[in-house]
Amino acid sequence: MNILVGVSGGVDSACALHMLKNQGHNVIGAMMKIYNGEIKTLANSCYGTDKQKEIEDAKKICESLDCSFSLIDLALEYDKIVFQEFKKLYLQGLTPNPCVLCNKFIKFGLFVKKAEQLGLEFDKFATGHYAKNIFNAETNRYELRVAKNTKKDQTYFLYKLSQEELSKILFPLGSYTKDEVRNYALNNNILVAQKKDSQDFYKGDYNELFDIEVDKGEIKDRLGNVLGYHNGIFNYTIGQRKGLKIAYKEPLYVIDIDKSTNSVIVGVKNETYKKGLIATDFNWIALDNPTKPFEAQAKIRSSSNPVDVIVYPFEKETRIEFKDKISAIAPAQSVVLYNDDVVLGGGTIKKSY
Repeated sequence: MNILVGVSGGVDSACALHMLKNQGHNVIGAMMKIYNGEIKTLANSCYGTDKQKEIEDAKKICESLDCSFSLIDLALEYDKIVFQEFKKLYLQGLTPNPCVLCNKFIKFGLFVKKAEQLGLEFDKFATGHYAKNIFNAETNRYELRVAKNTKKDQTYFLYKLSQEELSKILFPLGSYTKDEVRNYALNNNILVAQKKDSQDFYKGDYNELFDIEVDKGEIKDRLGNVLGYHNGIFNYTIGQRKGLKIAYKEPLYVIDIDKSTNSVIVGVKNETYKKGLIATDFNWIALDNPTKPFEAQAKIRSSSNPVDVIVYPFEKETRIEFKDKISAIAPAQSVVLYNDDVVLGGGTIKKSY
């Protein structure tokens, strides 16, 4: 089988490439170039700090396995589709998830299409993501499932993938832990076996990244009492405790962000808890557009544990009610539904209640 493998210069994608090669497949290596030194974008801080070294590492990995290597430039597309959307929502005081957009529209979208346009011939596309993709013959649907390595599981960021896309995707690392992948790399003398993992999110100053003037405003309680001041609402997210710099009898948390008044609303811990949320733009994977309420588990951020919920699916919006109230539900983040290890689907959080 001809398999296009997305390589990044890191150990995970290198092991995915090596495993597939060892299985007897004809592997083709390709790397996304989503950064541009002339454009201020999130990608300039992802995939390590030395971009040229990442490219050279990816190229050397492919050469060591006697497979071709292509560098596919998607910097302008990434800027337009991912970064500009991220910037727009963040400046509204929302908490968008750029990795979800990148996976859907860039990594598993335009990247594959451009590879085909370049004349690369392949049957499947593989990455080093920690996830499983299994075809269920009973339902006749592909199922995105949680990886063996639950701490590194990346299904939360992949919930927008369609059945057509999943039919062409392989995740070779789905049945491995990170330690097992490291050991595999060491045992097989893979060049980047001891290379540190790269970060997924921008860690710099958003003021500098967005190139905007700081719009200072008030930090208030629910009654409108001014407790302090902020340096831009985009520096805050729902549930945040650190960085408020307010002396109060109890710890304070961000419970709301009001773009219309340029205000950050804070409250005590019990004011952060909500009973449910409304989500839009839902993508169903294991289910075919359900119309009746059902029980499931939900994650409202990648690092959270799934919690029990009742799901009320509607045509344009989906209401999700938590069996026990939870805190820090951030609009524009993703909510992903699970049935044990199977991803049912996911959507964008519109509001909590």
